[in-house]
Amino acid sequence: MPTDKHRILIKIGGRAFAGEAGFKELAAAIKSIRDLELLIVHGGGAEISRALKDANRETKFIDGIRVTRSADIRIVENVLSETVNLRIANWLDSNGVECRRLSGKSDNLFLVKPLTRGGLDWGYVGEIEKVNAAVVLNALAARQVPVISPISADGAGASYNVNADSAAAALAAAAECTDLVFITDVPGVMVQEEIRPTLSVNEARSLIADGIIEGGMVAKMESAFEALIKNVPRVHIIQWQGSETLAGLINKNLDRGTVIHLD
Repeated sequence: MPTDKHRILIKIGGRAFAGEAGFKELAAAIKSIRDLELLIVHGGGAEISRALKDANRETKFIDGIRVTRSADIRIVENVLSETVNLRIANWLDSNGVECRRLSGKSDNLFLVKPLTRGGLDWGYVGEIEKVNAAVVLNALAARQVPVISPISADGAGASYNVNADSAAAALAAAAECTDLVFITDVPGVMVQEEIRPTLSVNEARSLIADGIIEGGMVAKMESAFEALIKNVPRVHIIQWQGSETLAGLINKNLDRGTVIHLD
């Protein structure tokens, strides 16, 4: 990748992107930054939970990862790869940013196997084995923003739900992104009610072990570790701060947020 390019992968989350207003700001940011290549990975947790509830299905999380049963996967795939993915792409398109809608199943972007962590039964939750980065690089070459649902498939074509944070980390590494950005509802990693501007991997592991970092933030941290180990230079956990957020991140002058780094 040319050194003058900023190739940033953002994992969309939080209330800032619950409606079109946040995407209007994001579109303005994309159009204002020269030599920006942006990739978007999204989840859709709240909408999945509502859809499963409507189908009288139980929602269960372990360390921020949704356990997905065989009766759930079709519902989850429809929410992520159709409803949410289409809505995000339409909002960006209508604000002047051309998108390419993708999922982990698109041209085998992600090849997965069943997650087996901790000897637990996660159901149809996938762990990424291989990334076909050419799928998103082709979109970037066409000056399109890839908008990616994390739903993926195994070698036999069976659908799996992949944690969006994990998908973002794997793709950021494979696509040689300069930055991986987790956008959340919190302004950074909070320790004793204060935002930590930086955290090393070892420090973060200790905070997880002590129960200070917990819940959905654990999955984000584990994904951050994975990306750093695979040579993504910078990983950020931030709250969206309006259309200047991406410029502030590139120029290293955001007033809030946490940067995770290797020791």
